Amino acid sequence: MKIVYADNNATTMVAPEVLEAMLPFLKDQYGNPSSMHTFGGRVGFAIKDARAKVADLIGASPEEIVFTGCGTESDNTAIWAALHAQPDKRHVVTTRVEHPAVKSLAESLAKKGYRITFVPVDGQGNLDLDHLYRHLSEDTAIVSIMWANNETGVLFPIDEIAQRVREHGIVFHTDAVQAVGKIPVDVRQSPVDMLSMSGHKIHAPKGVGVLYVRKGTRFTPHLIGGHQENGRRGGTENTASIVGFGKAAELAASQWLKDMDRVKRLRDRLENSLLERVPNAMINGNRDRRLPNTTSVAFEYVEGESILLMMDQYGICASSGSACTSGSLEPSHVLRAMGVPFTAAHGSIRFSLGTYNTDEDIDTIVEKLPPIIDRLRDMSPFWHEAKAKTAAG
Repeated sequence: MKIVYADNNATTMVAPEVLEAMLPFLKDQYGNPSSMHTFGGRVGFAIKDARAKVADLIGASPEEIVFTGCGTESDNTAIWAALHAQPDKRHVVTTRVEHPAVKSLAESLAKKGYRITFVPVDGQGNLDLDHLYRHLSEDTAIVSIMWANNETGVLFPIDEIAQRVREHGIVFHTDAVQAVGKIPVDVRQSPVDMLSMSGHKIHAPKGVGVLYVRKGTRFTPHLIGGHQENGRRGGTENTASIVGFGKAAELAASQWLKDMDRVKRLRDRLENSLLERVPNAMINGNRDRRLPNTTSVAFEYVEGESILLMMDQYGICASSGSACTSGSLEPSHVLRAMGVPFTAAHGSIRFSLGTYNTDEDIDTIVEKLPPIIDRLRDMSPFWHEAKAKTAAG
C-alpha cells in the first residue's frame, strides 16, 4: 500500500542527500570534534561547515548558532537563559496557542511563583496585540511567541512584535520550528534575540535542534558541562545529525523554499476540494496569513481520531492536532483558545504537506476522505440531531 504522508508538521522524512552527508560520520569519521588530533579535527571542521549553512538559512552569523538536542530544548533554553540572566525579573509573556515546549514550561514556571501572561487569540487564530503590549512591564524577563502555529499554520507578525518588545528593553524569543524552511526567515530583518529551530521539521534527523542567540544577548547556559558550543551547551556534539541539519539547511535555502509555491497550490486544491465535497466542513484559522503547507479542516459531528484511523486504512497519514498532544481525546488547546465550537474542534484534522507530496497524493485524500466522513456521520447521533433541527427550520 502506498503511503500518502500529509503530516510533515509532525516530522519529515530524512532527505536522501541529508542521509548521504551523514553516513561518513556514523561509520568512518567517528572522532571527537574536541580532540586535538587531526582525526577529530576533521569532524570539528564538518560541524563548523554545518553551523555556517544553518546560519546562512536564517541570515545569522555562525557564532550565533547553538546546536541543541531538539526544538523543545531550544525553547526551554531560551526561556531559562533569560530568567537566569535576570533573576530579579519574574514575568514571562507568551500566548495561549504555543507549542507545549513553551506552554508547559510557562505553566510550570507559574507554579514556581513566576507571573505568566498568556496572550489570547481571536476566532481566526490572530494574536491580540493590544493585550500583548499592555502587559509589557519592567518586570518582564522575556516574551516568547511562536512564528507560525503548528496546528493551523497561522503566522504572527514577529517583526512588528520583536521591534515593540525591543523598545521596552525586553528579551524576545520566537519558536520558529514550523516557519524555518517553509517561509523566508531572516534575523537581519527581524529583531529577535533568540530563535528556535528543529532538524526533523526540515528533512534532517530527529534529535538535533538549533537556538539562534543574537550577539550581545545575555545568555546563561541551560546544560552545564564542557566547553562545547562556545560554552553555551555542554555535551559532546551529535556530529552526524548536526551535519545532516547543515545539509538540510543548504537544501532548504537553495531548493525547498522555492518549492513552497507548488506546495501551497497542492494545499489549496486539497482544501477547496474537501469543502466542495463535504458539507459542514470549515477551515480553522486565518486563510490569508499562514504557512503555505498547512491546513486544519474541521468536520462537524465526527471524531478526529476516528477519521485518522479510517484514513490510516488507506495509508493516509495526517494528525488531529500537534503530534505532542494527539494522544488526547480532548480538542487541542489551540482550537479551544480560538473558540472553535466543540462539534467542529473534536473533528478537526491537520494536513501538513511537504516538498515530496504530489498531485496524486491530493487525489487520494480527496477520493477517500469524503466517504469516510459520510460513514462516520451515519453513525453519529449528533449529526442526525443536527439534520433534524435543520429540517424543522
